[in-house]
Amino acid sequence: MANSKYEYVKSFEVEDEVMLPNLIVVRIEGWNFDGFADIHDLEKANDEKALALMNSCAAAVLEEYPDIVFSYGFNDEYSFVFKRKTKFYQRRASKIMSLIVSFFSSVYATKWKEFFPHKEMKCPLSFLARVVCCASLEVLQVYLAWRQNECHIRNLHNTCLWMLIKSGKSAKEAVEVLEGTQKQEKNELLFQQFGINYRMLPEMFRQGSCIFMTQAEDVVKHNEHGIPIKRMRRKPRMIHNEQIAGRNFWNGQQYLLTELGPFENDIKKIKADYIKSFLFENKLMPSTWIVIRIDGCHFHRFSEVHEFEKPNDQQALNLMNSCAMAVLEEFKDIVFSYGVSDEYSFVLSKNSKLHQRQASQIVSVIVSFFSSVYVMRWKDFFPFKELKYTPSFDGRAVCYPSTEILRDYLAWRQVDCHINNQYNTCFWMLVKSGKSKSEAQSHLKGTQTREKNELLIRQFNIDYNTLPVMFRQGSSVFRMKEEDCVMPENGTPAEVKQNIIVDHSNIIEDSFWKEHPSILC
Repeated sequence: MANSKYEYVKSFEVEDEVMLPNLIVVRIEGWNFDGFADIHDLEKANDEKALALMNSCAAAVLEEYPDIVFSYGFNDEYSFVFKRKTKFYQRRASKIMSLIVSFFSSVYATKWKEFFPHKEMKCPLSFLARVVCCASLEVLQVYLAWRQNECHIRNLHNTCLWMLIKSGKSAKEAVEVLEGTQKQEKNELLFQQFGINYRMLPEMFRQGSCIFMTQAEDVVKHNEHGIPIKRMRRKPRMIHNEQIAGRNFWNGQQYLLTELGPFENDIKKIKADYIKSFLFENKLMPSTWIVIRIDGCHFHRFSEVHEFEKPNDQQALNLMNSCAMAVLEEFKDIVFSYGVSDEYSFVLSKNSKLHQRQASQIVSVIVSFFSSVYVMRWKDFFPFKELKYTPSFDGRAVCYPSTEILRDYLAWRQVDCHINNQYNTCFWMLVKSGKSKSEAQSHLKGTQTREKNELLIRQFNIDYNTLPVMFRQGSSVFRMKEEDCVMPENGTPAEVKQNIIVDHSNIIEDSFWKEHPSILC
């Protein structure tokens, strides 16, 4: 990271390491999934293809992240359990949570056509996520029993609700019929009115799905005689079981015993309040600017695989800017954003009440939404390039108490943009001229701004200051207010229109903020 006088702003970042021996669970759930289901005409109460898509995404998560050894999901939620002594990204809750929800969202958008070949994905589906810290294996057992019980309760209710609606009742009437009914009464309603034996419905609907890793033989290649050579590999296995927190099921899976340990007793009674006491939520300080910064995960490799132009790929940057614009369209509390390369910072109003200022929910829904849009808009910017694998982003929330410090944060990011871009421009010109990467690094070691500018002019006839301003100064995305200058006869204020624009200005100097005073008002 480049050094500058603005780096003091890093002191406002708070570490959120999950300490051992806590077990780590990441739970994700669809944000406004009912609305998404309506827009895409998903079958009610359960859409088998939509559930299969969720399961496929969960399996992809387990294959991507070896530290995840078990997952359980139903409807629009999934819980991912990490092995006991994981050091995944050094156990930082925000990084773990944001990466999982970002990858899941990207895979969901990527795989949509596989499960719905005749349906266009009309809008991105984003997910909320949180880290659940289980203080012991017994707490994890209770947590899993609680989620599976919730699956049963919700599915039984929703099955009754939608059968009543399909029979002609309004949603309000169906809710009134079910109010106060117990499990037995709902089962009787389904059987007596609709001839449905609830126990005969698909297991996936009633019990949810669990996916865990197993060791299985796989053919990796054939030798010169055509004989297959096999190796043991991790593979996801999905099953449906009515007691995933029971000893019989859990203790029968050797991989789970190795990575997490055995369950000693069966759960006799689920106490939801007990497990909810472990669902600690970090609320961000009121009356402070909230910045959500997202960064591409392993984007050096991603850019190489997709053959991005070095040091800057204009279409890749335009895609990032387009995703940022979509985020501002979706989240009205975001007043400004600044991006460079594979990162973006989103500034929320000091008075924002988005998700009750709960850090994990704000971070996850923005990272998730950005990831989904990135995948959905890939072809708009790279019509002749296949998206070879799904990108992911990590994110974190930081609070800044004053406008002055917020502006210093943004200045820090723009200074970084300049320093890194100038170095990368020199580096890649040297590499393209025939030097190896290590030779280019040695050549630039210890050089200052003036020396890099002279190198570009002298060796490559490049005036750094004439390069595209987006490369040198990054991109700012914000709402531009336009007021009708004609005052109506009745004297009422002119209608204010807001257009979201991408700008490449110097945001370090006062002139930008004086020109746009409404951004941080």
